[in-house]
Parts: sequence; C-alpha cells; structure tokens
Amino acid sequence: MEYRKTEKDGVYVFLLKNESNQVYVTNYGATLLSWLVIDGHNNLQDIVLGYDTIEDYARYDGYLGACLGRVANRIAEGRFVLDGQEYKVPVNNGPNSLHGGVQGFSYKTFGYDMIGDSCVRFSLVSPDGDQGYPGTLHVSITYRLENDTLSIHYQAQSDADTLVNLSNHAYFNLDGACAIGEHCLRIAAEKFAPVDENGLVSKELKVLGEAMDFSSEKPIREALGSNDSDIAIAKGLDHPYVFASKKDPVTLYSPKSGLELVLNTSYPLAQIYTANYLDGRCGKHGVQMEAQGAICLEAQYMPDDIHRDPHSKTILRKGETYDEWTSFTIRKR
Repeated sequence: MEYRKTEKDGVYVFLLKNESNQVYVTNYGATLLSWLVIDGHNNLQDIVLGYDTIEDYARYDGYLGACLGRVANRIAEGRFVLDGQEYKVPVNNGPNSLHGGVQGFSYKTFGYDMIGDSCVRFSLVSPDGDQGYPGTLHVSITYRLENDTLSIHYQAQSDADTLVNLSNHAYFNLDGACAIGEHCLRIAAEKFAPVDENGLVSKELKVLGEAMDFSSEKPIREALGSNDSDIAIAKGLDHPYVFASKKDPVTLYSPKSGLELVLNTSYPLAQIYTANYLDGRCGKHGVQMEAQGAICLEAQYMPDDIHRDPHSKTILRKGETYDEWTSFTIRKR
C-alpha cells in the first residue's frame, strides 16, 4: 500500500486503489480525503469535498470526510443520564453537543494497520472521561475498497457502560459542480425526524410530505426550492430518514457526470445533509466550498436517542461489541 507522511506529526495519508478507483484516507480523524473515479464522459472526478492540507482539517469545523464519535449528531443540552448517573459533554453547537464534543474523534490521531493494497484499519483508545463520556473505549474503523465499493466497518468495546454512535461525514458531489441541486436522490423511507432551529431532532417521527419525500428519485432542488417548513427550519435537508428497506436504501445520481452512488448499511437510518453551513471556505485546489455544494449521507442510529428510548441502540454495555458498517458503491448509469 502506498502511504506518505504529512506535515502533522504522526499523521499519514494512505492510498487504497484498484483498476477503477483511488481512495485517499488519513489516520487523522479516520478521514476520507478523496475518492477518484472515471465518470461517464471518461473524465477523472474526485467525488468527495475536502482540503489540501491536514492542518486545514484540524483547523476548521464541518467534519469533512471525518469519523464522528463517540456520538454522531447532537445530544440535547450536552447532558444525558445513563444507569442513573448524569453525564455532561461539551456544548459546541448552539445549546447542544455535536459529533462527540469539541475534541471528538474527528480531531484525534488514530493508530493504523495496513492490510494489503486495499484495506487500512485505524484504531483509537478513548480514555474514560474523554469529552465527558464514561468508560475507556477501544475503537477500530476499517476502510476497505473492493471493486467499486468502499466500505467502512466500525467496531468498539468499553470497560464501562457508555454511549456510542459512529458515522462518517463525507461530503459527496458526483460532478464537481458548485451546487448539489441537480443531483437526483432516492431514499427508501416513509418517515423522518423533524428538527428544531438548533438542528435537534424531535421525539416523534413524521410521515414524509411532498417536498421531503424521495421515495421516488427526484432532483434535490425540488426540495431545496420548496416552501416546506421543515426544510426552511434546517436551511435545507438536515434530517434523519428512517429506512423502509434494507437494500440500497439511498441512491445519489448526477445526470451531468453519469455517476451513481449507492449506500448500504447495517444502520437503520441516515442523516441526509445538504451542506447548508459550508461558508465559501477554500477547499481542494483553491475551489471555494459553498452552502449546498455537496450532500452527506450519514448512516447512524437515531440522533439524541438516549433521550428517546431507554433501550437505545446507542447504549454500549460493558464488554459488549459495537459492530456496524456502511458501504458506498460508485457506478456509471
């Protein structure tokens, strides 16, 4: 496997490759940096947004391509009760805790183990009390490239009961355009969780209305340009969609490039986010990254589920193994 050292101590970039794909990942934040493919017009496309330097990944928020943990998405008011004890975690997004706190897994340097030319495993020990979470957590995140499928395998064990909800925050754009609206999206879902003005999910699911309904493929602009109140509150899509089907639950397609991305996962839902808060910051090759210039397909458990379900799947009991996966398949249509 090809790899190189970066400007940041202990941080490396690894290349997973085969005849039709080149995937660059780093042990900083277990982050997906680039995914290079040939599109339907025989052009080379990088379908993942990002930065030119590791220092930019460390400097900025946005979590571009990064692993999210210990707990992806939001925890209301940065506090939760587990086994009768209250825990406080950093409030770093309005009144809530987001993506594991100020120094969540996205900003950690992982250990690494290269496995052949197409697989790398990143490992991390998150100590008891890290960002306020209980238990020493041993985490592994494995990237594997097989044919045209990139898979991410999450495993974790703790020496005490804790919360875990691991995800990835890759920003996808299949044609390099500055807006995502002409991409077509299909989501096998009948219900979603509305969010409030701070992005926190409600405790009740809602049946999809016309604007939010992607059960049949349609251009994303049809939702973004609507007057739907749920979209207005979130400034775009930023909602958990609960899957009604386990097979190919999410498909993203660009008519411009002819590329199609298919998500499969062991998780029950995905947070669909249209990059509403990208702010024009400089990305790869000096290109500005604007709001709604990409889409994130963040497979995970229900956000803030500790406040919804006393038997939440985000509770990892001492000695048990957290074991989930997500895969993305890229192909030409």
